[in-house]
Amino acid sequence: MSTKIDNHRIEVSGIPVEIVRKEIKNLHVGVYPPSGRVRVAAPLLLDDETVRLAVVSRLGWIRRKRGEFERQVRQSQREFITGESHYFEGRRYRLDVVERDAPAAVKLRNNTRLELALRPNSDREAREAVLHGWYRRHLRRQLPPLIAKWEPKLGVTVEDVRIKKMKTLWGSCNIEARRIWLNLELAKKPRSCLVYILVHEMVHLLERRHNDRFRELMDNFIPQWRIYRDELNRAPLAHEDWRY
Repeated sequence: MSTKIDNHRIEVSGIPVEIVRKEIKNLHVGVYPPSGRVRVAAPLLLDDETVRLAVVSRLGWIRRKRGEFERQVRQSQREFITGESHYFEGRRYRLDVVERDAPAAVKLRNNTRLELALRPNSDREAREAVLHGWYRRHLRRQLPPLIAKWEPKLGVTVEDVRIKKMKTLWGSCNIEARRIWLNLELAKKPRSCLVYILVHEMVHLLERRHNDRFRELMDNFIPQWRIYRDELNRAPLAHEDWRY
C-alpha cells in the first residue's frame, strides 16, 4: 500500500498545485471539482522542479478541465422541501414532502414527482436520512445480479460490496480484501454509470493501477466505458460532488 510522505503546494502559471509524494512509480496529475483543484501524486524522489515541468506540459488540459467544472450545472444545497429538484437514475424529479402519522416512505409518482412521506415536524436531517436510506436500498437491490453477471466475464470474485457517501471518489477497491465500495450518489445517476463504476473497480482486481493494461482490460470487457464515463461527468453535480 502506498504511504503518503509529503504534502505541500507550489504555484504554476497562477494555478495552485498540491503535491503529494507517495511510494509510487509514475506521476499523476488530477483536476478535481468543484473549483478545479489541481493535485499531483508524485514518486518520493521526484523534485518540485520536475513536477512543475510536468504540470506545465499539461497546462492546456488542466485549463480545459477547470473550465468544464466552471460551466457544469450544479445544484444548490438541498433542504429536502417540497418543490426542490432531486435526481434518481439520471432523471430529475420534483420533491413532494407529505406529513402523515405513519412510517416514513418514498415513492415515485408519474415519472415526475418523488414523494417523501414522513411524520409531522420531521427536521431536515430526518428528511435527508429517509431519502438517502431509500437510495441505499435501491442500489443494494441492483448489486447482486450485476456482480453475478460480471464476475464470470472478468474471471474475478468479489467478496463484498458496500455503499457509502464519498466526497472524492465514485468507487474504490480494496484488492487484498476483494471489497468494493460504491458511492451512494450513484443512485442519482443513470444506471449505465453504476455499471461503469462497478466494472471499473472489478477490473482493479486484475490490474491495480490506471495504466495501459487497465485501459486495455476496460476496452475488452466494456468497450463503451468512455461513453459511460463522459455520461457520468456530464450529469448535474450535487452541492458537493466530484468526477472520476
